[in-house]
Amino acid sequence: MPPFLKGSASRGAKALGRSILAALLIALLFLQPARASEPEVQTVWRLLDYIAVDYPGAVSNGRVISEAEYAEMVEFSGQVETRLKRLPQKTAKPALLARAAKLSAAIGARSAPAAVAEQSHQLADALLASYPVPLAPKSAPDLARGATLYRENCAVCHGAGGAGDGPNAAQLDPPPIAFTDLSRARERSLFALYQVISQGLEGTSMASFDSLPEADRWALAFYVGSLAYPDSSAPNGRNIWEKDAATRAALPNMTIFVGTTPAELAATLGDSRAGPLTAYLRRQPQALEAKPAGSLAFARQRLEASMKAYSAGDRKRASDLALSAYLDGFEPVEPVLAARDSDLMAEIEMAMGNLRSAIGKGSPIAEVEAANAEVARLFVEAEAALAPEQASASSSFLGAFGVLLREGLEALLIVIAMMAFLRKTGRTDVMGYVHGGWVSALAAGALTWFVATYFIGISGASRELTEGFGSLFAAIILISVGIWMHGKSNAEAWQRYIKEKISAALSRRSAWFLFGLTFLVVYREVFETILFYAALWAQGNGGALLAGAGAAVVLLGMIAWALLRYSARLPITQFFSWSAALIAILAVVLAGKGIGGLQEAGLIGVTPLAGFPRIPMMGVYPTIQTVLAQLAAAMVLATGFWYNRARAPGVA
Repeated sequence: MPPFLKGSASRGAKALGRSILAALLIALLFLQPARASEPEVQTVWRLLDYIAVDYPGAVSNGRVISEAEYAEMVEFSGQVETRLKRLPQKTAKPALLARAAKLSAAIGARSAPAAVAEQSHQLADALLASYPVPLAPKSAPDLARGATLYRENCAVCHGAGGAGDGPNAAQLDPPPIAFTDLSRARERSLFALYQVISQGLEGTSMASFDSLPEADRWALAFYVGSLAYPDSSAPNGRNIWEKDAATRAALPNMTIFVGTTPAELAATLGDSRAGPLTAYLRRQPQALEAKPAGSLAFARQRLEASMKAYSAGDRKRASDLALSAYLDGFEPVEPVLAARDSDLMAEIEMAMGNLRSAIGKGSPIAEVEAANAEVARLFVEAEAALAPEQASASSSFLGAFGVLLREGLEALLIVIAMMAFLRKTGRTDVMGYVHGGWVSALAAGALTWFVATYFIGISGASRELTEGFGSLFAAIILISVGIWMHGKSNAEAWQRYIKEKISAALSRRSAWFLFGLTFLVVYREVFETILFYAALWAQGNGGALLAGAGAAVVLLGMIAWALLRYSARLPITQFFSWSAALIAILAVVLAGKGIGGLQEAGLIGVTPLAGFPRIPMMGVYPTIQTVLAQLAAAMVLATGFWYNRARAPGVA
């Protein structure tokens, strides 16, 4: 075994064990990044929304018309700055603080309400782009449940009809909001209502209802958000929604709908359509149930905003929005698109990477616009491929088969190499640690699916970070193992090793190392696979998907049997020589995949290499960073192999 696996090097093994545990914990933490800061982000967003909506009641024509309201605006803008400073450090944080200071200055100067509202909304959008929080309900809210909750919790203050005239209203200062006030309702998104319901509002009698389940809070937000829009308008809204494709394109999914104010919708569609449409969709949210292709519309929206920011000279915001377009817009549909047209999926990934690179380098506006236009062109092709009629049983079968075979083969090769090694050295007594590692990884994968389905969402950034760091950590370990195995391919070195070290080489600490390495490499592949399967399952054809998965499992089992059978016949030195070569190749592959994942998460920059091939299965991507990482891994391995030969036939 490598030096850090030997019984005599207990400190190294212990340190490595701690490193493995830390890496696994970090990977799990990436499933919900910055969860601890989420309430703070929500509070800041809520304060900004409140400022945008209520500032007109404090200032008009440069004069304070309500001292109490104005004092509140000053206080809230100060809280925005204070709370932003508490957020975890990110590259976007200084820009957010600068925007907050500009907003405070505008309020201090009694600027026009339209200008303050625009600054507030822009800062709120930038905040969510940099510190994402859940923006929409997991499923369509139950309006009947919302009505019941309103009667039980809200009517006593806000009134039975939402006019702000409940029995307790006269005793409250400030008075409760009138949800029937159309001018105010036009400026309030459903997400804003949900935030106030969840967090309450400091300085008012509005208490937090975070004790209610998330689904109940969304139901309540939809119900109170419908009170300003008469039920009689809903039929007209339904007619518009069902017959006007342009309207549906403007509201492609639940996330965009709940984050859009009726006033913003009116600016896009006109008042004659926005009002009835709001009345209908806030009462019938099931009409908005998100479909995979809808995320491309969200990506388009982000890219349009990115182009506007770039044109205005705000390169940092443009970069953040372009990254959000990929992670929050394209990533959710990537598994389905990969199953139906993997070449197109690869083209879009490359095109979006080129766009982010052009923005990052500060390229001329014409070059950035050309890169954006190329992404838009590819999106048109993707929408055709993602159309419901393309969801055939054969595509589901092939997608499920290909994903599991691709992801499973990588982990299988490493696990089989470890099992074959234990058989060759006669240490089958610790084989249980290897089996325990991959079984635990499968169980952890099932738990990940359960948690991601019922408790949290796994964002695109979480996915790429988990895969990226997991791949890099595994690559580092495999480089060491590969060099060690190559050193044992010399017959004399192996015989000396057998005589002197084999009894101590596989101590209990070493066996736990095998468990940790097996868990890491298998969980990384399981994590990727469950995300793909979740997306494919949502397309229907469940039987075909299960058949594809079953076929892949059978083929993987046959490959495992053949590898174990063949490796048993190899002479020990040849076994080590071939295993070293295999592990070296896998280490180089994982080095490229690791850097590629971190690039897609926005943690590492992207510098394209024109004309360079893209082979994801081999970790080969056309960027300078991934190529350099693979070259570095290859050079370390080559140096180690050369050193082994130079020492031969000495003891490793």
